[in-house]
Amino acid sequence: MAGDVVAPVAPGRLGEAIPARDLMTYLDGLLTWLDDRRARLDALDAAAQATADAQRYTPDVVLALTVWQSVRTRADELLAVWDSGRVTEVERERLSQLVWGRVDTRAGAAPVSLPEALTLCDAMVSALRTRLAFDPDTADVVARLRGVRASLVRAEDLAGTDTAAHERVAGLRTREQRLSEQAARGGDVTGPLAELETQAAHAERDLMVAVSQRRSLARARVDAHTTAAALEAREPALHELAERCRREVVDPPRNAVPDVSRLGPVPEDRAGLDAYVARLDAVRRALDAAQDAYSEPLRERAELRYRVGQATTLAAGNGRDASPTVRAAHDEARAAVDATPCDVDLARALVEQYEHLARPLPGGQGGPR
Repeated sequence: MAGDVVAPVAPGRLGEAIPARDLMTYLDGLLTWLDDRRARLDALDAAAQATADAQRYTPDVVLALTVWQSVRTRADELLAVWDSGRVTEVERERLSQLVWGRVDTRAGAAPVSLPEALTLCDAMVSALRTRLAFDPDTADVVARLRGVRASLVRAEDLAGTDTAAHERVAGLRTREQRLSEQAARGGDVTGPLAELETQAAHAERDLMVAVSQRRSLARARVDAHTTAAALEAREPALHELAERCRREVVDPPRNAVPDVSRLGPVPEDRAGLDAYVARLDAVRRALDAAQDAYSEPLRERAELRYRVGQATTLAAGNGRDASPTVRAAHDEARAAVDATPCDVDLARALVEQYEHLARPLPGGQGGPR
């Protein structure tokens, strides 16, 4: 639509932690857009009330304001989570869900994403501007018919390969041609033309939303494919890690490694895709949990080996390595951490015991006096 303020481009994608700088830019643009569209809607409402047939415009004005309010509500939710930029990765993921998740516009249609809601509102504002510019009491019928034809051309372009949409536009096109013929013969087409203008504007608006939803769905399916492939690529390394942990550690964790392929192909419908993405997120969390569980005992074993080495150096420096008790503690700790499989709990206790014995004695070499 014409105007200096355009709808901001939504950053990131669903389930992805959006960079803070991109979020700040988007929120600034969204708030500017909200202020501008509210001012436009107020002006259109005033213009509609000033016409001879204000009731003809009231439902569309109310509908546009309802969509605007839905966007305003979602913007308030975004600002609450944004908290003046004090966001961690968790909050940035939540913000991506608010941007790309469903917004209930209560406009008689299925919930749409925030970018789609902006597109819907802009389409409504554009349609209202067009209709109010062609008031039946003052506008030229020929110019109004030209506007309807232009709207139908845009609708045909938006219909793409949608057979039902093409049939809808074709029906409107037939009515437009019939009215043009009646007007050419001098007939009064004011009433039917006003109805046709409304229906053509609604058709164009609906098709704009449908195109936006199809594009959003296509992007979301690509993102889901990418995420599933990335998670599946993690499986072999995680299986190797789990096998190593079972081989090298006594009483290893029992976390299962999820099989991403069992989720099946990426659905083509929105509801199925949303459920699939939710399951993908659950698989991601399970993979993260398994990786942490199997890595932890191996990391601790490596750390215990390092601590034995540090304590050995300390004992050699303060002369405690001459003590048979200290040497025995060293041998026990070293044997425990080098054993395969390693009892990490036992090794931890023996290393702590050795560290205690390796400390310098009071008054001795390297000890307090």
